[in-house]
Amino acid sequence: MATRVSAAADLERELLTATDFIDWLEPGRHADLIDGEIFMHSPVSIRHADLLNFVDALLRFYVDRHRLGVLYREVVAVRLSARNVFLPDLAFYRAGREDAIRPTHIVEAPDLVVEVLSPRTADRDIGPKFAEYEQHGVREYWILDPETLAHRFYRLAGEELVEYADGAEQIDSTVVSGFFLRRPWLDPTALPRLDEALSTIDANRPG
Repeated sequence: MATRVSAAADLERELLTATDFIDWLEPGRHADLIDGEIFMHSPVSIRHADLLNFVDALLRFYVDRHRLGVLYREVVAVRLSARNVFLPDLAFYRAGREDAIRPTHIVEAPDLVVEVLSPRTADRDIGPKFAEYEQHGVREYWILDPETLAHRFYRLAGEELVEYADGAEQIDSTVVSGFFLRRPWLDPTALPRLDEALSTIDANRPG
């Protein structure tokens, strides 16, 4: 049940619980619950869609080919705490974490989260969602900006997400064994062929 909180007689807010929010979600309804408040996802630009589609397909084929785990897109809810439930653009769970998966949602933080920024959601992706993912132990958090191409990559070090591969041409994942992205691949106006990118990754995969 939602909780009503008041700081003054004329100031009242209704905060949802994770259970309320998951019950409210339905197919085609995309939103995040952040500190008990609902934030709807908005339509994205073509650049955003193209970049997300490419990374999704590349990572999905690679994970499936090598049987490394499961990858979910933003239609799957991730419950992190009593009032925080996110629908990440991409969420990877390594093999062996099946106990976290419930019929309607997942109850633990992903190993890897990929968020592609949109003007209306960027402040949440790099603010409260970043902090919540960090607190709950997301091992890698990739933030891709389809407009400026100022992509950022973070890795858990102790209890903090720390940036890595700043300016590097190749971004290696320690969570998805052998997987990497190359920075030139992340320009939505000049995306490589999927089969060529996969071949490049597999050719460099440790034996």
